[in-house]
Amino acid sequence: MKVNYAASPATEMNRAIYCWGLSFMLWCGCGQSRLAPATVAGATMSTHSPIMISNWDMKDKVIKTEEEWKQELTPEQFRVLRKKGTERAFTGEYWNNHEPGIYCCAACSLALFGSEHKFDSGTGWPSFYQPMKEGYVVSEADNTLFIRRTEVLCARCGGHLGHVFEDGPKPTGLRYCINSAALKFEKKQ
Repeated sequence: MKVNYAASPATEMNRAIYCWGLSFMLWCGCGQSRLAPATVAGATMSTHSPIMISNWDMKDKVIKTEEEWKQELTPEQFRVLRKKGTERAFTGEYWNNHEPGIYCCAACSLALFGSEHKFDSGTGWPSFYQPMKEGYVVSEADNTLFIRRTEVLCARCGGHLGHVFEDGPKPTGLRYCINSAALKFEKKQ
């Protein structure tokens, strides 16, 4: 019996689709490292994983297991802070909060943003033009969803806060777009 090893049109089509898909993924940056040089002026870029931030002494870091975080955080806080989720716009507790105070990380209580740096961006998420202190918020490249963004993380616990964009007001021109679920608000007395 003679076997025909020539590829069928269906096999050739599958190869073409596979090659095109692989090329597209590489072109979009899916093969790139998630760490990249800083692309947003004023944002402190992590050159390590969120657990190995060089600006902090290890004794100051908050390192917990996934199970410990699940026990301490609400399901929504866990989804946002530990699984890099995003709450729906205009649904978070702080998007329209105008009271004076400090916004802290909901996971580790590090003071991240002051109300004096908050502004109404019209996006439905709390927005700030700068963190309270340089080094408290770090960033890294986020290439998910086939777009390039800059993710912001709590420097103390590595929790996902949101993203930073270059369309904010003066003096920085930055918009830190933060999930309310990642924050705790401490009202100024």
